[in-house]
Amino acid sequence: MKQFTFDQIPAMMNKLHKKLEHLEKLIEQISPTAENRDELLNVEEASKLLNLSVSTIYTKVCKREIPVNKKGKRIYFWKNELLEWIKSGRVKTYTEIEHDIEKSRKPSI
Repeated sequence: MKQFTFDQIPAMMNKLHKKLEHLEKLIEQISPTAENRDELLNVEEASKLLNLSVSTIYTKVCKREIPVNKKGKRIYFWKNELLEWIKSGRVKTYTEIEHDIEKSRKPSI
C-alpha cells in the first residue's frame, strides 16, 4: 500500500469523495427504488412492461402462469413481482451449468 504525506491527504480525500459519489450513482441506477418496488400496475401497464398483448396477459392469468392480484372484476400486478417472475425464467448458459457441476463435484471440507 502506498504511503501518503500529510500534504497529500486533502487531495486524496477529494479523490476518494468523487469515487464514492460515482459509486452511489451506479448503485442508484441498478437498485430498484421503493416506488418501483411498490408500483401497482393495471393490465395495460403490465402488458407494456412485459411487451405482451393484453389478451396474452389475460390468458396467462387464467392459466395461473403469472403473479396477479384480483379485486372484484379487476386485476392488478405488482411491478416487482412481474420483474421477479421474468427473472425466474432465466436459462443458464453452458458455462454457468459447467461451473455448477464442477462446484458440486468438489468435496466440501
